[in-house]
Amino acid sequence: MKSIKDWVFSHLVSMSLVSSRPLSGSDSFFNEGRLDEELDDQGSTHTASLVAPPVLPDGSHASYGNHEHQHNPSLQQDSVQDSYPHGSNKKKMDPLAKIEDLQVKFLRLLRRLGLSQENILVAKVLYRIHLASLIQAGESDVKRVNLGSNRAKAVAAEQEAAGLRELDFSFRILVLGKTGVGKSATINSLFEEMKTVTDAFQPATDRIQEVAGTVNGIKITVIDTPGLLPSSSSTVRRNKKILLSVKRFIKKSPPDIVLYFERLDVINMGYTDFPVLRLVTEVFGTAIWFNTILVMTHSSSDLPEGPNGYPVNYESYVTQCTDLVQHYIHQAVSDSRLENPVLLVENHPQCKKNIMGEKVLPNGQVWKSQFLLLCICTKVLSDVNSLLKFQDSIELGPLSTARLPSLPHLLSSLLRHRSISSPNGMDDEIDENSLLDTQEEDEYDQLPSIRILKKSQFERLTNSQKIDYLDELDYREILYLKKQLKEEYQRRRENRLSKEENLVNDDNSDSQQVSPEAVLLPDMAVPPSFDSDCLVHRYRCLVTGDQWLVRPVLDPQGWDHDVGFDGISLESALELNRNVFASVTGQMSKDKQDFSIQSECGAAYTDPKGPTYSVGLDVQSSGKDMICTVHSNTKLRNLKHSVADCGLSLTSFGNNCYVGAKLEDTITVGNRLKFMVNAGRMGGSGQVAYGGNIEATLRGSDYPVRNDNVSLTMTILSFNKEMVLGGSIQSEFRLRRGLRVSVNANLNSRKMGQVCIKTSSSEHLQIALVAAFTIFKALLRRKAIESRSRETLESG
Repeated sequence: MKSIKDWVFSHLVSMSLVSSRPLSGSDSFFNEGRLDEELDDQGSTHTASLVAPPVLPDGSHASYGNHEHQHNPSLQQDSVQDSYPHGSNKKKMDPLAKIEDLQVKFLRLLRRLGLSQENILVAKVLYRIHLASLIQAGESDVKRVNLGSNRAKAVAAEQEAAGLRELDFSFRILVLGKTGVGKSATINSLFEEMKTVTDAFQPATDRIQEVAGTVNGIKITVIDTPGLLPSSSSTVRRNKKILLSVKRFIKKSPPDIVLYFERLDVINMGYTDFPVLRLVTEVFGTAIWFNTILVMTHSSSDLPEGPNGYPVNYESYVTQCTDLVQHYIHQAVSDSRLENPVLLVENHPQCKKNIMGEKVLPNGQVWKSQFLLLCICTKVLSDVNSLLKFQDSIELGPLSTARLPSLPHLLSSLLRHRSISSPNGMDDEIDENSLLDTQEEDEYDQLPSIRILKKSQFERLTNSQKIDYLDELDYREILYLKKQLKEEYQRRRENRLSKEENLVNDDNSDSQQVSPEAVLLPDMAVPPSFDSDCLVHRYRCLVTGDQWLVRPVLDPQGWDHDVGFDGISLESALELNRNVFASVTGQMSKDKQDFSIQSECGAAYTDPKGPTYSVGLDVQSSGKDMICTVHSNTKLRNLKHSVADCGLSLTSFGNNCYVGAKLEDTITVGNRLKFMVNAGRMGGSGQVAYGGNIEATLRGSDYPVRNDNVSLTMTILSFNKEMVLGGSIQSEFRLRRGLRVSVNANLNSRKMGQVCIKTSSSEHLQIALVAAFTIFKALLRRKAIESRSRETLESG
């Protein structure tokens, strides 16, 4: 479940409404980084030539030394004095009261601009202010917030009717964009006078300068910057110098709004300004895009022709261009949740005008009033975020896919049975003594010979004869496999005894053994690709006698020239010394962006007459971090049919450590019945989880040749003062010849459960029936969904 702040963030950036965040000095937007250090020598001398004194409304220039004192008072400071001149200091310190003052000033500005509260942009801003107030307020202040919204509207109307003094409202704007896109021309159109020099044939702005003025009673300060050059290998250094100079200039007095300019008439599917967007993000940080408005100039230019030879629709063309620029901004910040508001601008003198002399776009919109509305909304939401201290919890960037491992998950991993693979691949769970003591395997040598029938001879048999013949073959196969298994364990026992007696002849004979020849493994089935059929470049893998198996990892969805190989897997099991075994299994995958690794390493020392000690290391990647777990186990075989096990584990993830311990006892009754009881504890980060299992397993009569079994498990887990009981049943058996079935069902005290049935068949008819049943089930589900949708439409 997402937190309240995450929910607010999704509301703030998921819609095409201006979303603002105050760019405080602590933000990465203003922190000097490595780029400053790289170009500090050249940039320090070049900055002076890039910075010009600010241009005041009367056309005079102010000294740059007083630049840090030119920023007008903030909105929330003036609001208290305007709306409540006799308010107490306690009221000034109340964030909810300040937000109410912001609403009053916002509504007064709307009245002066002639905008209605029914405007969709205004309604969304008021809704978000109300939503943020509800989140900030406690349960006792909910009624106060609801009343404050209505009171703010009444106070705004009353103050405007009384003719109070002018609102002291101002904001600072930073202008960014490539050269020749119309930044300076837009500034002149905004103030309706020549504030900056423009040139249609060469860059007109060669230094950073402030332009101040008043528009409709609102004080606006614009920071005009030199234009960036189109992205290429030769212009990256110059663009970086300009951006670093701008960053140093705005460090003392941050802007409230950022305008990023693009030309609407030159954007097409070949848009190649992503390196510029990435450089802006690299220098200023992702925070710069949070309060950025996309400005599209030349919005009244002739539209391109469509496939039918006629000009395309204006709205669809604007949407296509802005979506393309927004897509590259998403890539630059690695976050697709952000949606920047868009402002269409036309500065040409021949642009159409309404009866009031305002420039009108082809869609009938007056861009200057829309510009003021967007800036006012951005400033108001910025101050709301600052008052409620939401700016620290709202960050842009890639979503973190790494999740902290939960204590119940770590505890279940600790309680899971672990075994060390021996070099000969034998299972350590098989009771070696009971297997060697049985005489059932000798029956295979006493069986009479059987004639193997050819396919034509088998077809001439009756159905009952075919069944009897196949049953006889299965019976002989089981006896043969048991005989081989018994001989293998007997050979292991003889080798162990010979090593204990320190037979030198055995060592010499081992040294004289010839290494087996390398065996070429078959090629993997790879997906289709556009490469030639003669894949001479494809790497092959060999199985040698050094007990190391290295194989490529196949990605079935890959379409690259490596035919889907995007990683390697490593497996090995070897005997380091007498009674000391080690095993290593792992897999590494690497694509163009991510690297992942999963590895399990373990070593065990087995005392033939005593306990077994083991230690292991598990490594798993989680996002850009690594989860490392060190665990150790000790098995005590004090009784013939009982094995006690105690273990410890230490898991490290980031700055968190988790320590766990477990106790386990396994009791076997014969070769087929096994009981297992364990309990464990896992603690870390101020939390503790307890758990345990009780399991009973009944193996099939053909064990260990065939792994038919039925297992019942009872589980108990206690975490965060809550206890959960669960039960599960697992079964795997052969239903008939050529058909195996696996059933897994579980249910817990939270009334949550799962049933899973898997089948594997070697008969084509059964496979076809399973596919037909799946398709039929999907058709029925689709029909049910369509009927419900039809009923919903009819009822609506």
